[in-house]
Amino acid sequence: MIIIGITGTLGAGKGTVVEYLKEKYGFVHFSVRDFLKEEVARRGMEPNRDSFTLVANDLRATHTPSYIVDELYKRALATGGNAIIESIRTPGEIDSLKGKADFRLWAVDANPELRYRRAVLRNSETDHVSYETFISNEQREMTSTDPNKQNLAECIRRADAVFHNDGTMEELFRQVEEKLIS
Repeated sequence: MIIIGITGTLGAGKGTVVEYLKEKYGFVHFSVRDFLKEEVARRGMEPNRDSFTLVANDLRATHTPSYIVDELYKRALATGGNAIIESIRTPGEIDSLKGKADFRLWAVDANPELRYRRAVLRNSETDHVSYETFISNEQREMTSTDPNKQNLAECIRRADAVFHNDGTMEELFRQVEEKLIS
């Protein structure tokens, strides 16, 4: 059993890596976004990046910095097979998961303009923003000294592998294959 946590910058290709592992290897996907969507809906809030961030930070502060991914990890273990937890965003989440023998952390990054174009094409509820807002959202999530808040820079720094996704999907998949066999 392998459980892979995916982190990285906005629109970098985390979902593309997830889909590849699901389709080619049968990994089961557990999404922090989906977990938060459920909680945002339960609270009667608008499903947007600000609501997701607010709810995620509240859950981490109320429970533990790793609460969300710990819940998803339990679900992943229950499947008994290979799984992916997307998207790891705090050092507290990494601290909890890195202690597990079956866990690997992968990061995906790419050029900001390219990531924005991808996000616009993806067209999810959090992607209907200007380039300036996209960059502002990312900067808000890039660093924090609060263990309950997003710190993508630290998560990427602590990853077991960082995939640079400025090229083709085939180049990205080649990087993934190299890490799967190593």
